[in-house]
Amino acid sequence: MSTGTVAPGRPEPSAEPSAAAASTAAPDPAPGGVALPPRADRAERGQRAQAAVERLRAHDIEAVAVTWVDNAGIARVKAVPLAGLVHAAQWGVGAAPCFDVFLADDTIVTSRLIGGPTGDLRLYPDVERIVPLAAQPGWAWAPGDRYTQGGAPHPGCQRLFARRMVAAAAERGLALRAGIEIEWVVALAGPAQEEPRYPTAGPAYGMQRLTDLSDYLRDVLRALGEQGLTVLQIHPEYAAGQFEVSVAPEGPVEAADTSVLVRHTVRAVSARHGLRASFAPVVEAGSVGNGGHLHLSLWREGHNLAHGGPGPHGLTAEAEGFLAGVLGALPELLVLGCSSPVGYLRLVPSHWAGAYQCWGLENREAALRLVTGSTGERSSAANAEIKCFDATANPYLAVGAVIAAGLAGRDQRLALPPEFTGDPAQAEPGTVPRLPAGPEEALAAYRGSAVLREALGEPLFEAVLAVRQAEAEQYADATPERLAAATRWRY
Repeated sequence: MSTGTVAPGRPEPSAEPSAAAASTAAPDPAPGGVALPPRADRAERGQRAQAAVERLRAHDIEAVAVTWVDNAGIARVKAVPLAGLVHAAQWGVGAAPCFDVFLADDTIVTSRLIGGPTGDLRLYPDVERIVPLAAQPGWAWAPGDRYTQGGAPHPGCQRLFARRMVAAAAERGLALRAGIEIEWVVALAGPAQEEPRYPTAGPAYGMQRLTDLSDYLRDVLRALGEQGLTVLQIHPEYAAGQFEVSVAPEGPVEAADTSVLVRHTVRAVSARHGLRASFAPVVEAGSVGNGGHLHLSLWREGHNLAHGGPGPHGLTAEAEGFLAGVLGALPELLVLGCSSPVGYLRLVPSHWAGAYQCWGLENREAALRLVTGSTGERSSAANAEIKCFDATANPYLAVGAVIAAGLAGRDQRLALPPEFTGDPAQAEPGTVPRLPAGPEEALAAYRGSAVLREALGEPLFEAVLAVRQAEAEQYADATPERLAAATRWRY
């Protein structure tokens, strides 16, 4: 990864270009490893930040936006002028811990271990990921890690949690490649309370829709490319005004970073075209929604463990155990991957949303879809897709929790249940388990998950629980129309 820019993904061919087929090159055995406490490498941080400042000056950058994503899935920000970047990299920027218990509408709650007006943290920009923002002249962006004022990792930092899970995999000799699909609906700019008005009436997946917005989509592609991202494809999707862009796979932490960057880039380009973008799971009640599908592949010593093994469709025993752990934990993982109550308006049968707890080869109705790729590229392309996730998720929580569940399945040597083909909604009742149809059922599974409690740690586990419970209560009596309207421009 080059200092001062987002690391470009590797443009390998993929059977599922909308996500993360693995690279043919061996992944770094410990990408996104646990960061050193700031006090241990303050001088080095300052040197790297100063080098970044010199590069950013050449791009006429005046300020850096440092983001983190809260437990409601909202990206929050502190910005520093370019002249203050070195100090921010060495000493951090103040950020109150109460942000861990913000709801999506900015209501503040509290949890058993985090919350209230007292205390402060330090937000450190990751200078290795700084990138000039192509659609926001004068600005650069960096993801941040949060530490205590004494230099210890903040136990509620979601990005550090994801790093810990990547390190846990590396301790087992495993590396992962990941990607998160980015789907959005674009509408004409207007008052927040106004129903969406779409700039194109083109049909689903239709060339007409691309033609109507070709200048806009070209600028999206240009901005992403200028920011160092490898775009694999961009295309119209099913719902009115809906599009999807896919970028190349990376390590899990980097993929989570990229999902944040891509969404902000799409928003910025949209604003410059008099448009606004929504990544909410459902923009209009009753419509097909936006997913945030997570793709993962598991690697050992340069070998893709989803290929060449004796298990189903070439899975190795380690990959099968990993996926079995993920599949078995999907009810509780929904709390982290389908975070808002509005996500359950999308998670309905026969909509390719993955509403059933089953797996299958290229089965778009299964919550866990196995993608092997075409003959001849399977050693690089084979991966698994989690279809029941959406963009209300904090991406760092989502990737970290999936790794935790997968490692537990791998360690226990679990096996996948029988594969399901076809639409599980048409199966004999009771044959295929339905995933939780609402947040309370998912929360019950989450409360009972020893794996997630241990992986997240009590402070983060409890903060997530407080936020999810509060939002479930907040919208318990809301109609689908009200719920969609309340959240469509928050994500």
